[in-house]
Amino acid sequence: MHKYQSLLNALEQLIQTEQIKEGEKLPSIRILSKQYQCSKTTVIKALQELEKRHQIYSVPKSGYYVVKKDFDFPSPPSDHIDFATSTPAWNQFPYLDFQHCINQAIHSYQQDLFVYGTPKGLPSLIEMMQKHLETDQVFTKKENIVITSGVQQALFLLTLLPFPNHQSKIAVEQPSYHLFMEHFNTHQIPAVGIRRTSKGIDLEELEKVFSKGDIKFFYTMPRFHNPLGTSYSRKEKEAIVKLAEQYDVYIVEDDYLADFEQDSKIDPLFSYLPNDRIIYLKSFSKIIFPGLRVGVAVLPRILVESFQQYKKIADIDSSMISQAALEIYMKSGMFERHRDRVHRSYLSRANTLYQELERHAPTDLKADAFHRPSSLCMNVHMVLPRTIIVNKLIKRLKQQNVWVDPIHRHYLQTFPQDKILKLHVFNVNESQIKQGVHLIVKEINHRGNYV
Repeated sequence: MHKYQSLLNALEQLIQTEQIKEGEKLPSIRILSKQYQCSKTTVIKALQELEKRHQIYSVPKSGYYVVKKDFDFPSPPSDHIDFATSTPAWNQFPYLDFQHCINQAIHSYQQDLFVYGTPKGLPSLIEMMQKHLETDQVFTKKENIVITSGVQQALFLLTLLPFPNHQSKIAVEQPSYHLFMEHFNTHQIPAVGIRRTSKGIDLEELEKVFSKGDIKFFYTMPRFHNPLGTSYSRKEKEAIVKLAEQYDVYIVEDDYLADFEQDSKIDPLFSYLPNDRIIYLKSFSKIIFPGLRVGVAVLPRILVESFQQYKKIADIDSSMISQAALEIYMKSGMFERHRDRVHRSYLSRANTLYQELERHAPTDLKADAFHRPSSLCMNVHMVLPRTIIVNKLIKRLKQQNVWVDPIHRHYLQTFPQDKILKLHVFNVNESQIKQGVHLIVKEINHRGNYV
């Protein structure tokens, strides 16, 4: 056996048996050369091969480190139970793995990273994204895919963009994504709210809104709605697509939690009417990390050119280094491994939360207080009694170190708000969920405090 292969096997064995643990630094090239009685060139060749296999990564002027593959969820601060934060803590993300991918990206894409790119995105990432989207039953051509600076940018551009139907108003579910609602409220964009509950959407009301005309597009989260956590049934999705076709309304489908779907038979709206009337948006903020700022928009062919033009004016192009690192992360298989680990942990917490709500919810509220969907989401909502003043409830819970988030930001200013409490599992330790639900239900039962 050649010395290079012998050294490679030896180093792999040290990593696999955790004699060199994840995140730890490997011995220097000089030490390895002396220890294994081989040249520095042989050592470098073995290390480069391990790096290609994504078992180690290099830090300039520091050395080589073992890639961290475990997805550990450290306990949150002990003085509070956090149901409010909707983004995982920074140290829950695969930062060491991604650091390796950034280093690789800088090395592999030197000519592309330090100049302006294209508004459409890094071509190699678009090719990779086309294959990735197919796993979500989103089949489209590369020409229809545009990389954006997060889904937020795509939504902003779509509100500005003239559509082929020449309409101006936007129909939005109520409640809905809070930053998009702030966009409407801040810029006074004409919008029509459509109430959505745990039972779904009133299709007759939706048809009434569409039939009145002037609806440019309908913004919806069919899967894992934010903040409700529920999903549309197949029947509802088919009906929505049919109404959109009938009344010449486009659909903007925000599938921001697609990677958390447990049922492979559940398809997005896009699969019912691909490349024609549905704009499909996907985010990597929850599954990787928000600071990546890479989103994907799949557009009807008729909108691609104008969308690119508006995007070019907005930011010339999205971060090339983020795009290149994401491509390497996905191509290497790191994304799938990380997704599976995140999946298991979040779903375990979500299941615990639903179980505790079912067990402890007030008996007179159980029927309508909350809904357990077939595919569990990372956020849950509780419908509160009308007598409760939500802000007072939230304040009293905070005094007991239970943090929950108000719902008012998820509504258009002109739309009547339901009394809802939303709970997230991203930043709460599973062992704290039972205690947190107990305190919440206890305060709801003391509803006399809020009337």
